[in-house]
Amino acid sequence: MEELFGPTLMSKHGPVPTASLSNARYVLIYFSAHWCPPCRAFTPKLALFYESVNSAHKQVEVIFSSADRSPDQFQEYFETMPWLAIPFPDQAHRNGVAQRYGVSGIPMLVLIDRQGNAKRTQCREDVMQKGPLCLADWDSALR
Repeated sequence: MEELFGPTLMSKHGPVPTASLSNARYVLIYFSAHWCPPCRAFTPKLALFYESVNSAHKQVEVIFSSADRSPDQFQEYFETMPWLAIPFPDQAHRNGVAQRYGVSGIPMLVLIDRQGNAKRTQCREDVMQKGPLCLADWDSALR
């Protein structure tokens, strides 16, 4: 997955090797931005989902791919998130993943497999409508 995200992602605590994504059963890319009202409404719901499904053990990892316009906007918004992010200065990887997955609007949440293939693109709706029950759908998509 390094070719998708680069060698290092970021957490609130510092750099995280992209290779650590192999520890998560489900890897999702969250395309979002500080300036987007629907994104700001969905992010807290996704954070609750993330904390809930990972409470017993880590199952889901989310990678934030920002469409923010400035490093300050990115940082302020990222502070509200419990997951990882493509570093804001790494515009090449942020643009590359947006192009690869055909992002035409945000917020968008995409489930990917270990090879980086999109397996499900309507994960935002899954989280909103089914909550943790959507993991069964994601299992099916990954088979």
